[in-house]
Order: sequence, then C-alpha cells, then structure tokens
Amino acid sequence: MAITLAEEIMLLSLDDESGVPEQRRAAGWAAAGGILLELVLAGRASVEGKYLKLTDRTPTGERLLDGRMALLDAWLRGRERRRVTEWLKRERGKAGDAAVESLCARGVLAEQQHRALGLFPTRRYPEADGAPERELRQRLHAVVLDGATPDERTVGLIALIHAAKLHRLACPDVPRKQVTDRMAEVASGQWAAESVRAAIRDMQAVMAAVAVAGSVTAGS
Repeated sequence: MAITLAEEIMLLSLDDESGVPEQRRAAGWAAAGGILLELVLAGRASVEGKYLKLTDRTPTGERLLDGRMALLDAWLRGRERRRVTEWLKRERGKAGDAAVESLCARGVLAEQQHRALGLFPTRRYPEADGAPERELRQRLHAVVLDGATPDERTVGLIALIHAAKLHRLACPDVPRKQVTDRMAEVASGQWAAESVRAAIRDMQAVMAAVAVAGSVTAGS
C-alpha cells in the first residue's frame, strides 16, 4: 500500500495502541510540509524562495493530495503566488487531521470516540493494520541506522522529520545525535535528482524558518 508522506508522518506520531498523537504540533507542521512537497514533486506546485504557487491543477489521483490542492487553489484566489509560511500556518492542524482521516479510509487506523473525564468527546486513532508502519520503520531503520542508500521518497520523508525535529518519533531508542547527524546527511546529500533536491531544500528552508520563529517545538 502506497501512502503519502503526510500519512507516514502521522503514523509515526500516533501511539499504536492508544491512538493518541505525540508531538502533535510539530507533526502537523511536517504533515503540511509533506503534502506540499508531494505536490511540488508531482509538478502541481512550486516553491521558489519564500513563495508558493500552483503550476498545474490536474488531479494527481490521490484523494488526500487532490483535496488539499483544491483548498490551496481556493486560498490563492487568483493570485499567482503567496508566502509558503502563510499556507503552512493555515494547514498545520488541518493537514494532519486530513492525513489521519485518509489513513482511516484506507483501513490503517480505526477511529474510536471517547469522553475525557466522562464529559468531553474526544477521538483516538489506534492502528488497525500495522503493516504500513512496520514497512515505514524498517525503511527508516535501514537508511538512518544501517546506512542504506535512500530512494527519493525516503529522502523527502527524512528531510521533513529532521526539519520538524521529530527524530525521537522516528527512532525512539537511538541516541539523538546519532539520528540527527545521519538525517542531516541524508537530507542534504546527493541521493535524489536535482529537481527533487531543490524542492527538498526549499521545504527545509521554510520549515527552518518556522522553527526559528518558535512555531515548531519537539515537546509540543
């Protein structure tokens, strides 16, 4: 089953049994960045410096991406471009929720309703099918810990994880410096085609700007 970068980010964030997210705020930023990165790689959008624009409105065939692309088109409102940070701030919470909804539709997660303190309705999303997350973690382990050569999608995923400081979610039992050093190497390396590297560099720069502003925190 091929799942999107945003869905992979949310799988890492959600506890398998309780369905409660960890580092929810940072994961939301990374999910928003993941959707945008996939639109860029699919030739539907471009990020040039601080600005974002749509270049092709043809559907990708992926429901999650097409739904967010339609919202992006409406948000642009006829403008040729707008600041990437404005879009990511708008999408930070919504992109993660949309990715979780997509995972439920795929049968990877199950939605459960609870009442906090017996009063307030809440939703949790425990895993219903563990295969996608197992494959995901095996792929990350191979690249980050075993030194395997990554494919382009894995480079993009690791760049997002690194930019949003989600290292602990990706490799929870490994010393942080070991993980951050390898992820930095992968994110800035020559593993992908130049067009892919350019898209990743642009997204990293935007995510770094968000982090400097204090909007992404590892503990939130």
